[in-house]
Amino acid sequence: MKNLMKIFGVLVLVMFTAISLSSCKDDDDPADNDFFAGTYKGSISYNDGSTNINTNDGSVFVTKIASGTKYNFTFSNGIPDLNGLEFQKQGDNTLVMVGSNGTMYVRIDNNDLKIAYLKDGKTWTANCVR
Repeated sequence: MKNLMKIFGVLVLVMFTAISLSSCKDDDDPADNDFFAGTYKGSISYNDGSTNINTNDGSVFVTKIASGTKYNFTFSNGIPDLNGLEFQKQGDNTLVMVGSNGTMYVRIDNNDLKIAYLKDGKTWTANCVR
């Protein structure tokens, strides 16, 4: 009976340890994963001086590329894509653009995408939701 109680005690201790370790995980920061990737729909526009595209029924597909700090923005309606825009994490759940020779405002969260990007006389805008 004594051996049975020791075995039972060890078994309970092993189960408790296994459950405790498996339930632990690091906080999952959306800025570290593909949380922002996906399709956003709404108002988009593009103007380069000779071409002017403006629609309230467009979409932007956001892709995080392999480097982990760069994103591609694929626009619908024949609007040229914005590729390789680099961001860095600043604070919790925030990405800030770095190393650009353009003027840019990008705000992405789970439901909204807002872009105002100006470079070389070209302008891209987006006001979209998921």
